[in-house]
Amino acid sequence: MEFRSFMDVALAEARAAGARGEVPVGAAVVRDGVVVARAGNRTRELSDPTAHAEVLAIRAACAVLGSERLVGHDLYVTLEPCAMCAAAIAAARIGRVYYGASDAKSGGVAQGARVFSHPQSHHVPEVYDGIAAAEAEALLVAFFAARRSE
Repeated sequence: MEFRSFMDVALAEARAAGARGEVPVGAAVVRDGVVVARAGNRTRELSDPTAHAEVLAIRAACAVLGSERLVGHDLYVTLEPCAMCAAAIAAARIGRVYYGASDAKSGGVAQGARVFSHPQSHHVPEVYDGIAAAEAEALLVAFFAARRSE
C-alpha cells in the first residue's frame, strides 16, 4: 500500500484555527485512508486549555467509534504534540503520529518531556516528523509576527 499523507487536512484545520484567532495548529485522525475526525485549536473559543487540535480530534474520533481506543489509527498534526497531547495519544493507543513543525519550547515528543520515551507511557506510537514542516512553521511564524505587531 502506497503512503498517502493527510497533512493537507491538518494544515486546512490549522489555517481555520488561525483565522479564528487561535494558534494555528490542526490535526486529523485517519484510519485506512479515511479521515475519521479533524480539528483545529479552540482553546480561546472554548476557554479550555485542553482544547488543543490533537485532543479535540481524538475526542471526536473516539465519539465516532464509540470507544476510548484508536488502535490502528494515524494522527496527523501540524506541530509537535505537547506533553499533554502526547499523553492523550498514548492513552488512545494511536498507531502512528505524523507531525510537521518541531516545537523546541513546548514539544513533548522529540523535545522537552519526550513522553513516549518514559516507561510510564501506556503506549508508544510510531512517530514521523517533518511532514510539511515548512508550511506548518510558516503558519505559526506569520501568526505570532502578526500578534507582535498589533
